[in-house]
Amino acid sequence: MPYIANTDADRQAMFEAIGCSGFEEMWKAAQVDFPVPPLGNLPSGMSEHRMLEYFRTLADKNTAVTNFLGGGFYDHLIPAAVDAVISRSEFYTSYTPYQPEASQGTLQAIYEYQSAICRLTGMEVSNASLYDGGSAVYEAALLGRRATRRNRVVVSEAVSPLYRHMLRTYAANQEMEIVEVPANGLESDLTALQNAVDDNTAAVIVQYPNFFGQVEYWDGVIAEIHRKKALAVAVCYPLALAVLRSPGEMGFDVAVGDGQSLGIPLSFGGPYLGFMAVKSPLMRKMPGRVVGRTVDVEGKPGFVLTLQAREQHIRRESAMSNICSNENLCALTALVYLTLMGKQGLIEVAEQCAAKALFARNELAKLDGVKAVGESGFFNEFVIELPFDAGEVVERMLKKGYASGIPLGNYYPGRERELLVAVTEKRTRAEIEGMVKALEEVL
Repeated sequence: MPYIANTDADRQAMFEAIGCSGFEEMWKAAQVDFPVPPLGNLPSGMSEHRMLEYFRTLADKNTAVTNFLGGGFYDHLIPAAVDAVISRSEFYTSYTPYQPEASQGTLQAIYEYQSAICRLTGMEVSNASLYDGGSAVYEAALLGRRATRRNRVVVSEAVSPLYRHMLRTYAANQEMEIVEVPANGLESDLTALQNAVDDNTAAVIVQYPNFFGQVEYWDGVIAEIHRKKALAVAVCYPLALAVLRSPGEMGFDVAVGDGQSLGIPLSFGGPYLGFMAVKSPLMRKMPGRVVGRTVDVEGKPGFVLTLQAREQHIRRESAMSNICSNENLCALTALVYLTLMGKQGLIEVAEQCAAKALFARNELAKLDGVKAVGESGFFNEFVIELPFDAGEVVERMLKKGYASGIPLGNYYPGRERELLVAVTEKRTRAEIEGMVKALEEVL
């Protein structure tokens, strides 16, 4: 017989607690009538050949658009070698190593990934990856709460509205107060952020570059955050870090973000890659797992799961998080991309992104009725103001084959005429000029 932990006495106590005499009464009480939709309009089945033909017909209706969307997810060039490497069976099937030390190849790949993330962010320790950028932001808030034993998290409104929404959702059942500080135009309100930090603040979360594409430098603010004994968290665009000062250099305690820009295709929204790196004192407060390098009894190098701060390995109440795995294949993809590109390759990609974005901004600003918003201190995203609703402009531009940007009014009431435009190294001069010409026709 299978081992069932609950005794008859345990079950009886649970039934009494919920007011039922037994299983039958419990199931009866739990029944809910759901309307069943009519099934008569379902088409009849198809053969495999006919079904494939049908889906090909549907696929042929797709129209290609030139992508100027950003907001945290970007259309970068991905070398063909990335897919060739990760599609090998020994990599493609990689998953959580439940007998970790027997999986030396997987462990080494994670170790190298961690090393790359640390070099990119200027931090000292990285975990083996998280699910995506939004959940990494939430995990950073939890980390701040654990490290400081405080419950208040201050967030700049210049942080991605998607990430802020995820943070509020995840924190809804936590004893955590989320305080959002309104942005000052395209930048964080530094004075308001500093004033929002009190003696119960666990962490302050900002974005670098921010959601509007602006590059803000945080040295002075971080000093004030640390003076109040709170943690400073940077939500980073990893590719931008190839040319910008790293979060570690500026004094941040935690760097998180989404690694989609590191060789991972947009793929209709995922799967993506959350990364997290911290300063050494926070290593044991970090969720997930950390792979370390060591030597065996014969002095040979090897890799081990050094830390596994999750409920499957330690007492549940001591677990850092309920994250029970990592995005291993996506982390491997990022590692392959970073390895192929190398330091100079990453710098070149970042410089192309910045240069092409500046060119696009200048060309768009020449159009009648279009105004470039803010100063030029951006990386590869910028905001333009249009003569009428940006959402309407986006709809018209799609019909001309251009995904021209994100209407800010979708997330920031009162900014309905502003459009967030992103340009990557993948966009050619002809594509940028084509988008500008199409916008001129739409306006």
